[in-house]
Amino acid sequence: MKQSLAIALALAILPATGFAAAPIIRHNIATFPIASSIEVPPGYSTVYLSGMGADAADKSAKPMTLAAYGNTETQVFSALTKIKATLASLHLTMGDVVQMHVYLAADPSLGHMDFKGLMAAYTKFFATSAQPSVPTRSAFQVAALANPGWLVEIEVTAVRKPS
Repeated sequence: MKQSLAIALALAILPATGFAAAPIIRHNIATFPIASSIEVPPGYSTVYLSGMGADAADKSAKPMTLAAYGNTETQVFSALTKIKATLASLHLTMGDVVQMHVYLAADPSLGHMDFKGLMAAYTKFFATSAQPSVPTRSAFQVAALANPGWLVEIEVTAVRKPS
């Protein structure tokens, strides 16, 4: 009991002593740009972002249609750009993302979700030389999304290093 209390006290005062926080440990999949698991050490705060879809790519197209938002790759790129901007407003980066859920509606031209389009846009933000960190990620095909023109909605969880 005394040992547990001493460890808890040490962990509680560690950030105040100026010691550097332990790094996040990412267990990456060598052949695919996602992490199989991620360990976040004590002291980090968790930031949850609500699901985000794409902005209209063609403002002259009829609102809330596929023509307005584009294909899966275009929509994923737009949604991830919005996520990147939201994270930046919170003083975070895409490298701070530890988990991602991607909800994909079937592309009418394919009859199923466009996983290839997802990956084409995703790899512009993750597993790059400029930003090598990757999150854990799940991708789901869903029946539909709230906006009938959306093919994708993405939510992420990020972590903030203790100051």
